[in-house]
Amino acid sequence: MERAARVGLGAVVAGVAVIIGLDLAYLGEVNPLRRTISEHGLGGQGWIFGLGVGTLALGSAAIGLSLARRRIAGWFGTVALLAWSVGLLITASFPKHDWAVGPSLSGSIHRVGSFIAFLSLPIAALVIARPWRHRHGMSWVAFLLGLGSVMWVAGIGAVIMLATRNGLAWWQVMPLGLVERGMAATEVAAVIALGAWASLRGPARAPAVVPVREAAAG
Repeated sequence: MERAARVGLGAVVAGVAVIIGLDLAYLGEVNPLRRTISEHGLGGQGWIFGLGVGTLALGSAAIGLSLARRRIAGWFGTVALLAWSVGLLITASFPKHDWAVGPSLSGSIHRVGSFIAFLSLPIAALVIARPWRHRHGMSWVAFLLGLGSVMWVAGIGAVIMLATRNGLAWWQVMPLGLVERGMAATEVAAVIALGAWASLRGPARAPAVVPVREAAAG
């Protein structure tokens, strides 16, 4: 299982490297402060974007299955992490709206996939890492990054609500590209922490459960 986790971890790192490479290569065309990462899916480099995100998704799924088989992750955390992978595969397969042309069915599906991915990962990191956070260093890191991801999602939600109440376009009241990249970096870092944890040698030990009588007596 450690080998599967390491392969998954390597795939995640490779996928991230591809996406970062796209950002650097097309820095003059895609403003990282205002344009989202998915903007790369619209140009001639779209297949490279799809390859990078798809590799990240498959690597994340391998990590999730490894955690489940080692009985580190329960069914709910595993499903949440796999939902992150499925959401990423959807965003890789369906390009976002090309606003130079107008909204499209592909863009709507892409948006649903991105919502699934970005909302599922914080849940997965917190649910999987919480019972173990005082027993393993990487589980503690994954838990903290899960909290950080929740803060990103909550912050974006708050901005959207405030902008809507004031009749403003929410994507124009914040540097959308920068915010999305910050959230994505935090969530991918949580996946990497989970992968590093899953790749550790040795059997996993379940968190100690204190009997009810002992807890009451103590």
